Amino acid sequence: MHTPPIVDVIIPAYNEEKSIPRVIGDIPALVRNIVVANNNSTDCTGKVAEAAGAKVVFEPQKGYGKACLTAMDWIKKQEIQPDIVVFLDGDYSDYPEDLLDLIQPISEGESDMVIGSRALGEREDGSMTLPQVFGNWLATTMMKYMQGARFSDLGPFRAIVWSKLLDLNMVDENFGWTIEMQIKAHKAGLRYTEVPVNYRKRIGVSKVSGTMKGVIGAGYKIIYTIFKYW
Repeated sequence: MHTPPIVDVIIPAYNEEKSIPRVIGDIPALVRNIVVANNNSTDCTGKVAEAAGAKVVFEPQKGYGKACLTAMDWIKKQEIQPDIVVFLDGDYSDYPEDLLDLIQPISEGESDMVIGSRALGEREDGSMTLPQVFGNWLATTMMKYMQGARFSDLGPFRAIVWSKLLDLNMVDENFGWTIEMQIKAHKAGLRYTEVPVNYRKRIGVSKVSGTMKGVIGAGYKIIYTIFKYW
């Protein structure tokens, strides 16, 4: 009989008190731990996440990657380590129930990492800004020609074998986190694939695409990371 994998979910969250309970509530029951990294929120993100059933860790230093690393540190301390870790945003733009599609190629032994591709799925009108769409296209095109890595998206919704993730030695503390993982996975020879995921307008204002400073900052860091690992 096939034993179901142990799956933990990491959600980096900054001021997501309105959306985080919905995200947690829609995560499939097979998940063992939902680890919310409260990234120095000024609202009640931590409290409402805990009330919804998540394990909450606090990370005072702002940064998407930093929050993810803090959540990973919590998982490392658990007596029984997970087989798979899934990364998911806390703004309810992703559909948490798609997690089952993400982990399937890993559960079946076909992949080490699965990216949820918004480019291959259905996107609600207005869910991604023009700079986001262009940035994803530019980054994935650069990765293809510079590293030979074939991706259609840098989507934050992703699943990876926990032991393989640890081997990647992730270090980026902000916007370069997702692309660092993809480039390192490709260079390490991990088996990776993409599955279509649907995407909707987030609850609240984006910290990246919602401001010009965020768009420029994220774009610069993504391109910098591509050249860093070239």
